[in-house]
Amino acid sequence: MTNRAEAVINLSAIKSNVATLKAKAGVDLMAVVKADAYGHGLIPVAKCAIDAGATWLGVAILEEAITLREAGIKAPIISWLTPPSSDFKKAIELDIDLAIPSLKHLELVLAAGKALGKKPRVHIEVDTGMTRGGLLGEWPEFLIAIKGADLEVVGFWSHFARADEPNEIANQNQVSDFESKLAELQGIGITPKYIHLANSAAALTNEGAHKNIIRLGIAMYGLSPDVTTLGTSLELDLEPAMTLKAEIHLVKRVPAGSPVGYGGTQLTSSDTKLAIIAMGYSDGIPRNTSSTAGVFVAGRKAAIIGRVSMDQFIVDLGADSNAVTGDIAEVFGPLGYSIDEWAAASGTINYEIVTRIAARVPRIYA
Repeated sequence: MTNRAEAVINLSAIKSNVATLKAKAGVDLMAVVKADAYGHGLIPVAKCAIDAGATWLGVAILEEAITLREAGIKAPIISWLTPPSSDFKKAIELDIDLAIPSLKHLELVLAAGKALGKKPRVHIEVDTGMTRGGLLGEWPEFLIAIKGADLEVVGFWSHFARADEPNEIANQNQVSDFESKLAELQGIGITPKYIHLANSAAALTNEGAHKNIIRLGIAMYGLSPDVTTLGTSLELDLEPAMTLKAEIHLVKRVPAGSPVGYGGTQLTSSDTKLAIIAMGYSDGIPRNTSSTAGVFVAGRKAAIIGRVSMDQFIVDLGADSNAVTGDIAEVFGPLGYSIDEWAAASGTINYEIVTRIAARVPRIYA
């Protein structure tokens, strides 16, 4: 390894996960590559997912959709988080589909299409219980406004709030509301070709929500939407695609009772060796990570001790460790601590652990 730290991305794992989930779902897949492909790298992952059988790409922000087009990717792309200041003309020029979550967005997208002399391609987004994006109170007025509008309604979609709780009644309520609103839309003569509601969790647990396309996010990267309610990656037949590694900056012997890190929040319990790992919260390592996470080096796990600093953190190797300055430690990966263990140790979810790995950490594709 020639870098201080690096995230190794196993593209074969992503291909395998896409194939596994496509076989289970039995419908088309939209590979969700928002947030720089959940920290795995936008362009390489998008190309990999398409090669593996995904037929659509989904992103939140328009900038990422434009980047995909500028990289020569021709597959259908939808961008669904487009504030009013977004460059709708650019999106329409590049054949990027746009979500319509409000009357204001409808007005702006129609104006952009008219200025270009080109029909926008849109997916109508309805709020069925997430109380986040999508049409809710404006729905009756929207049905009047959309009828006869000069655009192509390609899709109709919503998003689950609790799909990772498969027995939660709210899921069925959302499906019912979704289907009711779709029927109302069809009742005014608009029949979208692509109907999408299911995310990764629903793809794994809720066949009735599959419709004709699934938005595949966290599971594509080999991670469980919720290890408590749905099981681990292994139990779901998924392979995590990211391994995080870092170089040991320094190994030193310290006596028992030594305070470690800012604030001296932890003391060494015995004479031991400590390793300073050349990554910190500026690289995406959560500052509040507890000693239930750490690294794998010299054949065994070594837990974090003390607070994570901006550019480094410290692990307790044990007095008999063979680790030396310059060794490469696996922060998370197949040998030691998992991404889910890191998430638990920092009070968050696996989604955040991978997406927060900073741009200054090179992605290496294997």
